[in-house]
Amino acid sequence: MLDAIALTDTAGTGLSRPSPGPGDDRLVGLWLHGRPASTIETYRRDIARMHAFLRKPLAAATLADLQDYADELEEAELAIRTRARMLSAVKSLLRFLARAGLIPVDVGVALRVPKVINDPSERALTRAEARRLIRAPRKPRDVAILHLLYAGGFRRAELCSLRWRSATVDEETGDAFVSVVGKGSKLRTVRIPAPVWSLAAALRRPEDPDDAPIFRMRNGLPLSFSQLRDVVAGAARRAKIAKPVSPHWLRHAHASHALDAGAPISLVRDTLGHASISTTSLYLHSKPRDGSGKYLRL
Repeated sequence: MLDAIALTDTAGTGLSRPSPGPGDDRLVGLWLHGRPASTIETYRRDIARMHAFLRKPLAAATLADLQDYADELEEAELAIRTRARMLSAVKSLLRFLARAGLIPVDVGVALRVPKVINDPSERALTRAEARRLIRAPRKPRDVAILHLLYAGGFRRAELCSLRWRSATVDEETGDAFVSVVGKGSKLRTVRIPAPVWSLAAALRRPEDPDDAPIFRMRNGLPLSFSQLRDVVAGAARRAKIAKPVSPHWLRHAHASHALDAGAPISLVRDTLGHASISTTSLYLHSKPRDGSGKYLRL
C-alpha cells in the first residue's frame, strides 16, 4: 500500500528494511486535518519519534513493533504522562487509518497505554505562590500575561490567540468580557476584572487595529508558545518557586483557588470551558493535606 525505501543496515549485511515514505506523511496529514495547531505540532513530533524507532511504513507495523516501541519509551525514563500521550497518539492514528480503509488492520487496538492518574495537586500553587508569581516579572507585557493567565484560567493557545477585538469592556465596571475559542472549537466568554484588564489595555498602541494580537512578538505575530513558556518560567525563578511551573499551572491555580474561595463549581466549569463538571470537581479533591476529620468534635 505504501512505498518502502530500501536501506542498507549499519552492519553492512546488505539487507534492506522498509522505512516511512511520503505516503505515511500524507496519512498523518489526513489524521491531523482540522486539529488545533498546538495539537498538530505535538502529534507530528510524537509520530516522528515512532517512525524513527520502527523504520517501516505504518501499514507494515505489527503489535510486537508497537510493544517494543512502548518498552523503548519506558527505558528512556520518560514521564508516565508523556508516554501515555505518545502511545495514545499512535493508537488514535492507527484506529483512524483502519476505519478509513487506508491500512488493512488496526494493530494498535491491543496496545496498552500506561494509566495516568489525573491529580491536580501535582501541579499546585498556593495562593501566596500565585501572588508572588504574577507580580514577579519586570516588563509590563509579562505582568499582564501572568495576571490574565491566572484571572482568566486560559489555556496557552487561548491566551496567545487573543486579539483586541476579543474583548468588550463594560463602561460601568471596567471589567472586560473576553471571547475565546477553546477545545472542540467551543466559544466561551470569560469575565476579567477591571484591575487585571487595565494591565493588558495599557499595552495597546494608538495605531493597533482591532485585529492586532494583544500579546505579540517583535515581528508583530502573536506570542509563541515557547515565548509564553519562557515568560512563566522566568517569573517562577524570580519568585523563587522551586517547581516546574508552566502556563497551565496558572489554570490549575485559578480553578483550585476559586473553588476554595466559594465560587460555584458550575461557574468555574463555564469559565475554564470544561466539557464536564466532573473535570472541574477534580480540583475539589486536590488538597492532600486537608481532611474532613478536622471538622469533627472528638
